[in-house]
Amino acid sequence: MSTFWHTVPDDARLIRVTPSPRQLKHSRLQFYGFIHFTVNTFTDREWGDGTDSPSVFHPTSLDARQWVSALKSAGMRGLILTCKHHDGFCLWPSRFTDHSVASSPFRGGHGDVVREVSDACHDAGLAFGVYLSPWDRHSQLYGQGKPYDDYFVSQLEELLTGYGEIFSVWFDGACGEGPNGKKQVYDWDRYYETVRRLQPSACISVCGPDVRWCGNEAGQTRPSEWSVVPLRTRDTEKIQAKSQQQDDDAFRARPIRAQDLDLGSRDILRNEPDLIWYPAEVNTSIRPGWFWHEAENAKVKTLEELLSVYERSVGGNATFLLNVPPNRDGLIQKEDMERLQEMGNTLRDWFRENLLASSDCKLQVPGGDGSAENLLCSENRVLALPEGTCTATWSCKKRIRLIFLQEAIECSQRIEQFSLDILSDGTWAEVFHGTTVGSGKIVRLSAEAEGIRLRVTDSRGEPQMRHIGVYA
Repeated sequence: MSTFWHTVPDDARLIRVTPSPRQLKHSRLQFYGFIHFTVNTFTDREWGDGTDSPSVFHPTSLDARQWVSALKSAGMRGLILTCKHHDGFCLWPSRFTDHSVASSPFRGGHGDVVREVSDACHDAGLAFGVYLSPWDRHSQLYGQGKPYDDYFVSQLEELLTGYGEIFSVWFDGACGEGPNGKKQVYDWDRYYETVRRLQPSACISVCGPDVRWCGNEAGQTRPSEWSVVPLRTRDTEKIQAKSQQQDDDAFRARPIRAQDLDLGSRDILRNEPDLIWYPAEVNTSIRPGWFWHEAENAKVKTLEELLSVYERSVGGNATFLLNVPPNRDGLIQKEDMERLQEMGNTLRDWFRENLLASSDCKLQVPGGDGSAENLLCSENRVLALPEGTCTATWSCKKRIRLIFLQEAIECSQRIEQFSLDILSDGTWAEVFHGTTVGSGKIVRLSAEAEGIRLRVTDSRGEPQMRHIGVYA
């Protein structure tokens, strides 16, 4: 049977763009944590200026395993640590500066926070990543060009060679003036080469070629998120004129601009000569700030707020990076711990019972090869939808609360429009219409039905599914 997705010549160009193995592995983490911790935690600031003495850094009860346990309780699969923020203080004993834990009272000057966190992650099965701020407000070399780049790369090499496998190297584009009054022009190509050489499986995020910032720090998302975007999108966050130069609530909460809402539709890509796979990451903090402040203990995001961001990120073709800052003792605060546990309990309840695995479920894929059982098998299986339809029916009505769709993105992102129908008392009725799916689409329902049907109504080539989950 001939279908509409075999008739558009440009489809072949669009679906040739696929993720690299590192991007594919990263997307499957779905949900992971950010840990912001430095001298700012002890000075009650969001941004340090580089003048604070290392002596202020003195967590007396630091327990990296407690951090890891807290993140795992929420369902996170990785952790990215702010090894050095803009203040220039290093959470490891860097050989290239005395502005580090080696000059602090922590562990009697023999501590290494990066070591403790990386060990805790690897022991618990969490992926470990590093954040290293290119802007260093302590270094006298900042603003001098190559001498500073040499310094920065030396520290990057320390992190990439001393702490095991790294899944993510997270750069932002913050850029201010150095002591000489000049801004540092970052040698991004050199930074990227260093990462590729030392940690070839690591994704370089935000100011990097592998994972794209969604455009804000408030957890906002696009209604239609595309991973196939113009090549020029890669340089957006590296433009100095648009970089963050001070701690600013307006920057953190800025909305996605109207002109940025559509990054990958056919109309947008039609005249773009070069396309790349550049998936989005949604990052926000569990509190108003990125670092712990006692005054914010009563301002932890509600369960509903966190679930909403999860639904719109993991369930909106993006990954979710949630910041959870330790307190001055070096522990995740009680209020944050409780919220993370609540979130994990709810997510586990969401995905507890896949009705497609029930004994009385019948799966049908018109025009297919009878491989509908692939949906319940390993992640290396793919289900093609030759006619764009997959139907599940049961012998009696089932309560349906959530649908989770995933494309086989190693075959690119294809679906542009889809609908969900339910069968109730012998009659089919549409209950949801959506656009993109990609790495994941969550649809929450409240229905009782004896059947559900996915209809892909517009696609760039034949739809290729990784997973269709129908949850009670």
